[in-house]
Parts: sequence; C-alpha cells; structure tokens
Amino acid sequence: QVQLVESGGGLVQVGGSLRLSCAASERPFSTYYMGWFRQAPGKEREFVARISGSGRATYYADSVKGRFTITRDNAKNTVYLQMNSLKPEDTAVYYCAAQMALVMSTRSNDIDYWGKGALVTVSS
Repeated sequence: QVQLVESGGGLVQVGGSLRLSCAASERPFSTYYMGWFRQAPGKEREFVARISGSGRATYYADSVKGRFTITRDNAKNTVYLQMNSLKPEDTAVYYCAAQMALVMSTRSNDIDYWGKGALVTVSS
C-alpha cells in the first residue's frame, strides 16, 4: 500500500507560481509511474502531468503544457509539480497519483493510489 502526502498548496495571484510536493512511503519509489491530477468544484478529476520511474519521460495535459513542470527525486521518494503563470482556471484540488505500470493512464479510474489532495486557489 503506497501512501502519498501532498504539500505546497495555497492561495496565489494570477500569473504567480507554486510548487507542489508529494512524498511517497513506498520503496523502491522508482518502480512507480507518478503523476498529478486535479479536480475543480463541480467538475470531474482530470489528468495534469505524469513522469516515468526514471524521470526521463514526461507528459502534460494541453491546458498546462509550457506552464507546469513535473519532476521527481527518487532518493527522496518525492515528486514535484512546479506551476508557473497560474490562471484562475487552475484553481482546483491537486491530487498526487501513483501507478505501477509501463505508462500511467490519463483516466482517473485506472490509478492505483491517491494522495488526499492539496488545494490551489488562483485569485484574479
């Protein structure tokens, strides 16, 4: 059972930046594909970004491409989401996700493990 704990959420103004962190309990951490999803009020949970176990492969939703960067530090069992040029539509609860697979699915129903979420609010 993988436990995931997010941190780093908060309130930021339009155009600002935040970095989310997700610490995982499971070793070896590098065997898990890691990612971030988000859920805005009244909407379904949606894929944001994913990163392979080695960290060499990343993939982003079109809505965040060029603004968000996902990275991981396998020595610290931690994955990060650097969010720049934030927009009001980025306001959501952000969930860390882990999946033991060759490639992480972009469908939330396929994910094996979830964190409890971190709220990000972008004010205009």
